[in-house]
Formats: sequence, C-alpha cells, structure tokens
Amino acid sequence: MKAKTTLVTIAILAAIGTGAAVAWPPARARLGALVKPPVAAAAALETPAGERKILYYEDPMHPWYRSDKPGIAPDCGMKLVPVYAEEAGAATASTVPGAVEISAARQQLLGVATARAEYRPLEKVIRAVGRVALDEERLANVHVKVSGWIQKVFVDYTFQHVMKGAPLFTLYSPELLASEQEYLLALKAEKQWGASSFAEVAAGGKSLREAARRRLELWDLTDEQICKLEDTGKPQREITFYSPATGHVIERKAFPNQYVTPESELYKIADHSEVWVYADIYEPEMPLVELGQEATLTSAALPGKQLKGTVIFIQPHLMEETRTLPVRLEFLNADLALKPGMFVNVELHRALGRQLTVPVDAVLDSGERQRVFVARGDGAFEPREVKVGERTENYAAIVSGLRAGEKVVTRANFLLDSESNLRQAIAGMAEMPGMKQAPPPPASGGHEHQH
Repeated sequence: MKAKTTLVTIAILAAIGTGAAVAWPPARARLGALVKPPVAAAAALETPAGERKILYYEDPMHPWYRSDKPGIAPDCGMKLVPVYAEEAGAATASTVPGAVEISAARQQLLGVATARAEYRPLEKVIRAVGRVALDEERLANVHVKVSGWIQKVFVDYTFQHVMKGAPLFTLYSPELLASEQEYLLALKAEKQWGASSFAEVAAGGKSLREAARRRLELWDLTDEQICKLEDTGKPQREITFYSPATGHVIERKAFPNQYVTPESELYKIADHSEVWVYADIYEPEMPLVELGQEATLTSAALPGKQLKGTVIFIQPHLMEETRTLPVRLEFLNADLALKPGMFVNVELHRALGRQLTVPVDAVLDSGERQRVFVARGDGAFEPREVKVGERTENYAAIVSGLRAGEKVVTRANFLLDSESNLRQAIAGMAEMPGMKQAPPPPASGGHEHQH
C-alpha cells in the first residue's frame, strides 16, 4: 500500500512539471532518493580496514526500501541485508533497461534458481478423455431367408454372450421342408441316372443334385445338416440356426411360436474383442494428430494397465459447441475389460525434433510478449524478450532471443519481474521534465523509507 501511494505521488509530481519541483524543493529531494540509492549516506558508513564496504541496507522482499543502518523493515518485518560495493558495482555499470541486481543473500532468501538453455529432443503429449464404443465393423444381424415359425429359443436374454456357431433357435418352414424333399429326390435321381450309358443323362442327374444342394446352402443350412439329411434320407421338420459371430447379444427379438419373415431382425450380436474409442482433440492440438498415430489408453477401472491403440479416423468437421475435433481410435480388447460406454484417458505422443529449450517455468508470458531473465553473473539479471515455439509439460522451445548455454531464472522470476518493472517506472519518472536535477538527500541516521 505504501509503495502504491508513493507511485501515485510521483505521478502527480511529474504532471505538475518543473515549476512545481522548483517551488517545492523537498519533493525534488524526495524523488532523488527514489531514483538513486543513498550514496551520500552510504559513504558515511564507516568500514573497518580489510572488510567489504557496505553501501546501504535494503529490505530483501521490497528492494526499494533502503536504509543507511541495519534494522528491521517496518512494513514486512524482514531483517535488512547489506549491499556491498562490489555487488552494487554491476548495477551502475549495467545499461540494459530493467536489469536487476540481487545479492547472494537475497537470492537465497527469494529462492532464485537457474537452468541452462539446452538443445534436447521434444515430445508433445496430447491428453484427451475418450469414450469406449462398439466397433461398427464387428456387428452381426441375424435374419432368416425363408418364412416360418420359431419353435425353440436357446439364447433368450439380452447381453447374453454367445460363441460363433452356438445354436440360437429352431425354425419350422414349409418352404424349407419342401427344399429338403427336393434335395432327397435329386440324390435318388443322380443314383439312377448315373448308371445310364448316356453321358448327358448322367450329367443331368448330377447337376440337379448340385442345384438342390446349393439352394439349401443359400438358406443357411450347414454342411453338417446337409450331410445328416443325406445319411438319414428323411427331411428335418425343424432346422436349427446358429450364431454367425462371437459376442454379446445387444438386441433380441426372437420368441417361441413367433412367425418370422426375411425382413425380421431376430438378433444383433456385437463382437467386443476390438472396440473403438472416440476422443476429443482441442483445436490448437489438431495439427499434431495423424492417421496411424500410436495411442495409449488408461482407466481408473483398470489400475496399472495400459493398452496400445491406433488412430484410424479423424473427423473432417470441428464440433462448434466445444471447439474440439473427434478422432476415432482402435484398441484390442481380448479380455473384454473395456466396456462400451466407459470413459477412459487417452494419450497421443508426437515427436517435435531437437530444439533449443528452457524449463517452461522460466518463461513469463503476458499474452502480448514472452520474456525470460538471463543470469549475467555477479548477481545481475537481464530481462530478455524471446519467441516461444512448442511447449511440453516441462520445456518450452525457444525460437529466438536466447543462445545455448545461457542461464535463465526458473524460480522467483515473478519477483524479479516486479522489481524490474518498478525500476523501469522510476527511471522513466526521472527522465520527465523537472525531475532530472534532483539533488541527493542529506545523510541521516534514520531509515530512508522509499515506498
């Protein structure tokens, strides 16, 4: 609050101009104390021979508060730390706007940490929430190709698991029964005509039998059923129909004594050994997704388990309500652990190549610009504007503004940024008309409060 009041006062003095500064000399002296460290007061400090020269004392949390003697900062209760001549030398020598100089003691208190800008391979991880769905290519609909009456039902409830070839129901069909009788007659004719001395007659009997058999096959009689018909020589009144696929019955419409036609859908069977997963990709991440890309699936329902899948379809239209793009992935599900309707977590990995990077915490992004603080040595930190490329969880790619090997601040850089902005604001005030020739304040034995 005190710092804010001081800045408001400075702004008012700047607006009044040169005349107000002349008419109010104490104000000019006060502003001079803000712009320059109290060199006169620091020079008055007596330093024994062989010890480092102390220029002044400052609040480690609020560096604009300075005093010519040790003590406690009245606003935050922090112990004032000394600033030595060799540490302040870098400050007077620095010509970079907004540069900040911090003593080693203050760096330790603030927790300043640095890291080097280095080249490393980057990999972007795209995380999305997925929904498990049926593989539409693994759905089987069960119909009959003749009309008739269902007699017995072996699969009699929804979601019952069936194996391929398992019996579903039996059917009595007068049309199918007549075809069986025709086949038996064709067999008898083949035997009789096969003994004929005329080749055309023998071939005719064989063709008649093959045509009758082909009709039974087209009406979904199995080879075993046709062989049984040949062995017994008697038509079967009820024909059993079998499941065309392994899976779960998701629709069941077959009931005893029900009359059915070829248009009747009796069962719908879904094979869950492979499933689809739909995931929503946010608009900025769309260029990082491509067909054939490998994906990893995890779920809270499957602790410690990871499944590998592939991107098989990218929807061509964006969802306007959510600004996301649905993509479809395919996963093996041999143990049927993935259930349609489940929510899962999906990760897509995309290699971005080898790039110059810094830890992502080093970049201060205001929306209009990005900058980092470069450690120049001897406690000096220089603000540097950079251009940032791709970001991963831990690193940000630097397109321009940094060289490999330079150190950047990764922790406490927000505090450095606040102090840098404050110093730039004070320097700007000092360059206003009527503010340049402010004399330094007289040395005093008390605190020089510069909020």
